[in-house]
Amino acid sequence: MRSLYGLKHWYTRRLGFLVQASVRRGISPDLWTVVGVAAGALGAGAVALGWWPAAFVLLAARLGGANLDGAVARARGVSRPFGFVLNELGDRLSDLLMMAGLVCLAWRSGPAGSPVLLLVATVAATLPTFVSLSAAGAGAPRLNGGPVGKTERCLLAVLAAAQPAWLLVIGWVIIVGSLLTATVRLLRTRAALAAPGGASPQATPAGTAPAAR
Repeated sequence: MRSLYGLKHWYTRRLGFLVQASVRRGISPDLWTVVGVAAGALGAGAVALGWWPAAFVLLAARLGGANLDGAVARARGVSRPFGFVLNELGDRLSDLLMMAGLVCLAWRSGPAGSPVLLLVATVAATLPTFVSLSAAGAGAPRLNGGPVGKTERCLLAVLAAAQPAWLLVIGWVIIVGSLLTATVRLLRTRAALAAPGGASPQATPAGTAPAAR
């Protein structure tokens, strides 16, 4: 299913000069993970305050950091399984901070009922990742993308910061979109594991990373 995640490779190419600079200077890919989390935290603050231009720039930087850590690791030839773990932790922390920013925005200036709805949306937004990581643990590909993945959530957060009156609609979009995304990923995982040669939980040692960064 098409989603904004399909722009990842285009975005990474636009950041190629940073990848090249990181290779020349021996910059650790983990630094870009930290940059992504820091930008996500600042972006969450901007969302909470309704500063949508700053939120747009900072959340774009958050996604850039999430792209650069893997790109730099591959370019430097230093990919390792624990990098996958750090990448996932950074993504999840950034996502939770951003959703917390939306909840704060709802408390500050959203319509009645929006804070509770955004709390529900925060929980719903974790479901696609649970499916993807469960699939990866079973040996299936680690699935990404939408219809409402992290890229779409960032865009929705910027929209909410610009138009807090739309928070109820945005909350429902995140909830329904997250459930749909989790379902799509689950069906794709089932198909992948059922295919000839598909991995199984018994064939994948517990704790083994499905991919390195």
